[in-house]
Amino acid sequence: MAADRDAFNHDACNRAAALIDDADLRDLPDVAALQRDPRPRELRGKRAFDVLVAGVGLVLSAPAQVGIAAAVRLDSAGPVIFAQTRVGRFGRPFTILKFRTMTVSDAGRAGAVTGGADPRITRVGAVLRATKLDELPQLVNVLRGDMSLVGPRPEVPRYVRAWDPRLRPLILAVRPGITDPASIAFRHEGRELAAVPDPQAYYVRHLLPRKTALYADYVRGLSWRADLLVLARTARAVFSR
Repeated sequence: MAADRDAFNHDACNRAAALIDDADLRDLPDVAALQRDPRPRELRGKRAFDVLVAGVGLVLSAPAQVGIAAAVRLDSAGPVIFAQTRVGRFGRPFTILKFRTMTVSDAGRAGAVTGGADPRITRVGAVLRATKLDELPQLVNVLRGDMSLVGPRPEVPRYVRAWDPRLRPLILAVRPGITDPASIAFRHEGRELAAVPDPQAYYVRHLLPRKTALYADYVRGLSWRADLLVLARTARAVFSR
């Protein structure tokens, strides 16, 4: 099994190597020309599991999502869903979906990071962020094949370009996820960002390198057991707030 995983990492890294253009994504690779990578034995059926859980999750969470959508609409003017370009597997751009948590004039600022007390965050948005309920629409991204339930969190192009170039191909070799070890470790990053004068610079210089290392560690240790553990730890982190 270890040999399968090593072969997957090596081949996928070679195919995922790419430079991400900070302005308009012109340097993204031709994803259509990339062949599918052999899956390690531990991850056979991962996509089927993603689709099954995401489908059931969407059905079960439908009433809650309707209520959240109404709350977002009543709390502030603007669309219910926030959509933004993120970088996916092999550097392929996709549109990530979230419930909007900021005022309209600021929600679309690509690459902006926010501290916990940022005045741009709406009242409902603060609750959604604290409970991670703003991420529920990403179950649609999972069904579309843009994302997995577990995988490195997708970043905007400017931050992907800031990743360690030695780790970038490894991280982009797999689908990004709704949750991962870095999401759990940095679940309170808003508080950390709120304590510094320049949150975006602090994020790039201090938080992003630590996150990138965790993204890479996750990919190196891909396994069903690891994914199930991440899902369990995520649930515990959310419900223990």
